Amino acid sequence: MPKKSKVLSALEVKRINAAGLHSVGEVDGLHLRVTPAGARSWILRYTTGETRYAKSGKPYKVRRDMGLGSYPSVTLAMARDKARLVREKLDAGVDPVTERKAASQARQAAELARLTFEDAASAVIKIKQAEARNIKHGKQWESTLAAYAYPILGKMAVSDIELVHVKQVLQPIWEAKTETATRVRQRIEAVLNWATVNGHRSGDNPARWKGNLDNILPSPNRVAKVEHHRALPIGDMPTFWQTLSKRTGDAATCLAFTILTGCRSGEARGATWHEIDLEAATWTIPAERMKAGKEHRVPLAPAVIKLLKAQPKGHDRVFVSPRGKPLSDAAMSALLKRMGESHRATVHGFRSTFRDWIAERTSTPHDIAEMALAHTIKNGAEAAYRRGDMLAKRARVMNQWADFVTTPAPAGAGNVAPIRGEVVNNG
Repeated sequence: MPKKSKVLSALEVKRINAAGLHSVGEVDGLHLRVTPAGARSWILRYTTGETRYAKSGKPYKVRRDMGLGSYPSVTLAMARDKARLVREKLDAGVDPVTERKAASQARQAAELARLTFEDAASAVIKIKQAEARNIKHGKQWESTLAAYAYPILGKMAVSDIELVHVKQVLQPIWEAKTETATRVRQRIEAVLNWATVNGHRSGDNPARWKGNLDNILPSPNRVAKVEHHRALPIGDMPTFWQTLSKRTGDAATCLAFTILTGCRSGEARGATWHEIDLEAATWTIPAERMKAGKEHRVPLAPAVIKLLKAQPKGHDRVFVSPRGKPLSDAAMSALLKRMGESHRATVHGFRSTFRDWIAERTSTPHDIAEMALAHTIKNGAEAAYRRGDMLAKRARVMNQWADFVTTPAPAGAGNVAPIRGEVVNNG
């Protein structure tokens, strides 16, 4: 029978000062450890069920020391109570040190897996900014999520976000700001998709629309009032042009260029001289500046060539502000306001006027009209076979458009200007 250790009293324990392990009795293996520096703590020494072998081949049981706290913060009585609980676990076949390590590892894994929505969104925003053709798109992601999603979801772990939380974000703005709310929903969905793929959450995406939120929120198409860009009536274009042509400055010239080329505002404001070939009468917009991400050649009508030849060439960009900086996206809108036309026309609206003119005043085929506006061909089969850009045919359309815009219309004129050269009476 193993020798039992003497049961020490609290006073006797207090008097122990010698460095080493001192058995205190009553619970097998309970010791007071004293370091050479005088620090004291409780140790429970026990034998595990694990068997190892010495170099000699002799088997032995693994012995383990388990800390129970420092003395005197943990009193003798407290140490004995702790030691008894450990002994009970050992008797049940549970190694408390192994159990403690497993619990610690589980907590660490849970902490690593726990990621807040705001942190996940930041990671997704970086990806979107790298993919975006302009910085503005990435900033829109950040601003909409910060304004609408972060107040509710920002500090939540992505693993905890459920349908009820997404509803809290969307319902207050769904009918009042439908377009914005739709984008917020799409961006929340993207963030949670990213979190799932990266192992931070599991299960269905609560921001998914089809078969999920579409059963709770009304369709955006039925709620939102579609506001088209204000577009000048076709018949008013020549008169408007006569007023515009009297204006000076790069904002006016850029607006004229935008109208005659049928391009988007950003494409025109970003035009550089090396993109333009005056001899070939073409403007080649690189893919990174196009909405569709594909290079686009624009045929330049004689009126556009004349406009460009009169434009100063002291800057890499064709159009600059009075301070020599790129034109802002508000420059041409401000010009329309000064002209008293902002109530019925927007810069982008001139593309609609151009498209209406093609449809109503010419017999231009649909695919050429769409290419003139740099629209993507939605029909996959047609797009696969459409290899060229129909530059010559588009040049005829652009020349006709420029002639129509820059020539004052005679009273009562109503003839159609068809692309194939025939005249079709509109009246």
